[in-house]
Amino acid sequence: MVEFNAAQAGRGLSGKAALYAVAATAVAFSVLDATWLGFASGDIYIRDIGALMLPTPRWDAAILFYLIYLAATLFFVVLPNASKGVAATALRGAFFGFAAYATYDLTNLATLEAFTWRLSLIDMAWGTFATALASAAGAAAARLG
Repeated sequence: MVEFNAAQAGRGLSGKAALYAVAATAVAFSVLDATWLGFASGDIYIRDIGALMLPTPRWDAAILFYLIYLAATLFFVVLPNASKGVAATALRGAFFGFAAYATYDLTNLATLEAFTWRLSLIDMAWGTFATALASAAGAAAARLG
């Protein structure tokens, strides 16, 4: 059985620092994305893909996405880079967010008639920004531990 060692995954982060990083990253991304989806993005998605959208989200799939995305952001970005500083972690978070959101958006653009370049670019920019900011929050919180 493989055991998760936060200090090893965080390359020198203490257990407390890693815990702070995990909590801050999770809270930051959740608040950012809830604000984006609930208030800021409004008509952006409805305008381009409203006909494809469900009346209410499939919450099981949404929760699973957030758990997987948070785990990947922590594993690939925050825990291994927090000790390098907030800016370095944010930069890596930005690239990770861009790559992840580009995978989703460009696949949809290639396969769905209703998906537009406009929506893809907006969503990729959002993923880049939100993941960078959440990663920075995680790195900053790690410094408190």
